[in-house]
Amino acid sequence: MKLFKSVSALILTVLLIVALNRSWNFGSPIPPLGKFLNPFGGFWQNAERKEIPDEAVRINGLKGEIQIIYDSLLIPHVFASNDEDLYLAQGFVTARHRLWQMEFQTHAAAGRVSEIIGKAALDYDRTQRRRGMVWAAEKAKLAMEANPVANTMVTNYTKGVNQYIQSLTYKNLPLEYKLLDYEPEEWTTLKCALLLKNMALTLNSGEKDFEMTNALNLFDKTTLDLLWPDNENVGDPIVDNTGNWKFNPIVLDSIPLAVPKELIAISALEKAQPDVGSNNWAVSGKKTHSGAPILCNDPHLGLTLPSIWFIIHLQAPGVNVMGASLPGAPAVISGFTDSIAWGVTNAQRDLVDWYKVEFKDALQREYKVDSAWRPTHQLVEKIAIKNSAPFYDTVTYTHHGPVMFDRLFNAEGEKNNFSLRWVAHDPSEEVVTFYKLNRAKNFSEYMEALDHYASPAQNFAFASVSGDIAMRIQGKYPVRRKDEGRFVLDGTNTQTEWKAFIPNEQNIVHKNPPRGFVSSANQYPADTSYPYYITASSYEAYRNRRINKLLSEMTEITPRDMMELQFDSYNLKASETLPLFLSFIKIQELTESQNLAYSILKDWDYENTTDALGASYYEAWWNALMPLVWDEIKEAKVALQYPTAFTTIKLIKEKPELNFFDILTTPEKETARDVVHQAFLKGVAAVDSWKAEHNQEPRWADYKDTYIEHLLRLPAMSYHVQHGGNREIVNASSRKHGPSWRMVVSLEKNGVRAWGVYPGGQSGNPGSPYYNNMLNSWTQGSYYTLQFDSNPTRYKAVLANLTLQPE
Repeated sequence: MKLFKSVSALILTVLLIVALNRSWNFGSPIPPLGKFLNPFGGFWQNAERKEIPDEAVRINGLKGEIQIIYDSLLIPHVFASNDEDLYLAQGFVTARHRLWQMEFQTHAAAGRVSEIIGKAALDYDRTQRRRGMVWAAEKAKLAMEANPVANTMVTNYTKGVNQYIQSLTYKNLPLEYKLLDYEPEEWTTLKCALLLKNMALTLNSGEKDFEMTNALNLFDKTTLDLLWPDNENVGDPIVDNTGNWKFNPIVLDSIPLAVPKELIAISALEKAQPDVGSNNWAVSGKKTHSGAPILCNDPHLGLTLPSIWFIIHLQAPGVNVMGASLPGAPAVISGFTDSIAWGVTNAQRDLVDWYKVEFKDALQREYKVDSAWRPTHQLVEKIAIKNSAPFYDTVTYTHHGPVMFDRLFNAEGEKNNFSLRWVAHDPSEEVVTFYKLNRAKNFSEYMEALDHYASPAQNFAFASVSGDIAMRIQGKYPVRRKDEGRFVLDGTNTQTEWKAFIPNEQNIVHKNPPRGFVSSANQYPADTSYPYYITASSYEAYRNRRINKLLSEMTEITPRDMMELQFDSYNLKASETLPLFLSFIKIQELTESQNLAYSILKDWDYENTTDALGASYYEAWWNALMPLVWDEIKEAKVALQYPTAFTTIKLIKEKPELNFFDILTTPEKETARDVVHQAFLKGVAAVDSWKAEHNQEPRWADYKDTYIEHLLRLPAMSYHVQHGGNREIVNASSRKHGPSWRMVVSLEKNGVRAWGVYPGGQSGNPGSPYYNNMLNSWTQGSYYTLQFDSNPTRYKAVLANLTLQPE
């Protein structure tokens, strides 16, 4: 019996050791519990104290000693004696706080998520491979390596990241590696390029070619132009130059518009997120209290943890810059120096075209171009899958780009093949732009820096200590004929290819306008006199007009005024629609709860503040209205897109008898008035259902429920926050998107002053007090003063000193 007990205990011990040191999958993967729970090396070691000790680290390859001062927000102020050391230090210190985020995002960009989480990510990975993300990044990598400035930046940044990776043991791996049971791989310059291409995907992949092709075939050109106009004539474009364009534009030969006549079945391609956008503006010293220009920027991106941005201050001979950097790439993207400031918003332009491809046969080794057959290039993509055999996918390339949709992928009964032409596939050198912007002293150097910028297309606001303000809409834009780019193009005809790009000197620029400010909020870029044809998936219609109205009225502007404007929650769309909508309501037919909603809306001041009840009822009403109005589109069996809110409202006001207002499922003939009333009833029912479920009044912050989500969608590492605003509002915070970085810079001659905040913290470690320490300030519209001094001895509230020393 004793022997049996001893053997049984031994067997159980062995089984326990095996169990605790292997991964398990019960619906979702579980890490090896032995390693994960080990008090000396597991997740316990990821808990961090608020106090950080001073430290000296020896680094291979440094030319000199680097001093890094952490301020009270864990912002590193890096002081180096040369460019090589500066970017090596940036790579090292960024990886120190954001390594897992950096690597996970490059895996996502490259279509390698299945390696980490398994089969659930296979379709996503196939999409990324077929989109040509690695192909584009490899071309960008070669372009960067061929440019001495870019090569210095990315090579040394990569060295710094790898120096940090090499210092890691399991004990100090970021928590997510332990959760998912894998380890970081070597960082490469390709990964830097992948991150930049991933940002292009987020910002410049918007298009609606399939949807517009289907709309043209379902309706007619007149209806299409009514519902989806190229220019909605909202007013307040970024630049209103009233015909004062001093150049001779490129004019292409006209060709007939050839659009596929059949409906396209493809619908599963995820579209660019409509809540992605941004605000920026620069105000002349003539309008400010101090007499100095003020520049503001708040990019609207996904609200995620770890935070999208990493604040850093970089100082070396010739450079003294601070602002938001992109973890995984060198330089500062949105920021300021001791001479200038700049901020970016998305330019929205359509830089994606789809071509219908005709293959010779099912092997896809040849395709037709101008009545001749050309060879394709085929790449077999091996997609590694955690705990499964690899998946192999053959991707065919034409001279346009990758064939994303064919019989092997996302066919949905579709017999046609479609290749992708995208500006971001072309080699470019954006890092050179930021190298030069980070060192720019004046307007001319800002302009020279932007000459190197191609993708993703952005609106660059500018202000300088010398008093200049400017806006440049910069990117690589194909010259298009009227309607070109709106529909799927004929891939067998070389006449439909991009023939030229708008020269840099003909891109839209505005310097020191008489009104005393420049601004952009993703609206239409210029007045109709701009000689080039412009199209996009959508343009903003409300934030731009609200910002411009307030800036036009303001005088003696202070930085505090600008912070309040960034946090402005006035719902312009509601103010322009609600009085009319309420007049359509059949008051005598309302129930008690509907009467209550009517009264709340009638008394609402159009402010989407956290406590506003009217904001919740209006949002529910609007969400019910769109599918009722556009039921013809909702019920279509092919890819289509709703017209914009602005166009919908315009049609309600100007064409209330339009056939589209007739609801398909009823025998009656409805008008706009009827549909608005029915949407009101549905909206109230939705709010009543929410009230019953949550047992509380529908305060806007609760009803909207802004959610800052961890990249792995882990609730324990994510946060629900109380935040006002909404899409189409200056404080453009929806449920999962919003201001990812707020910055205000006063360009004063006796010293630049700056303030900033973002929804999270500098650390990517959920066990750190600096993971979310800025979150409350962000939700309340508060800012932190950004310490900015070229002298390391003058810093206050120093958290810690890190010294990097040559080995």
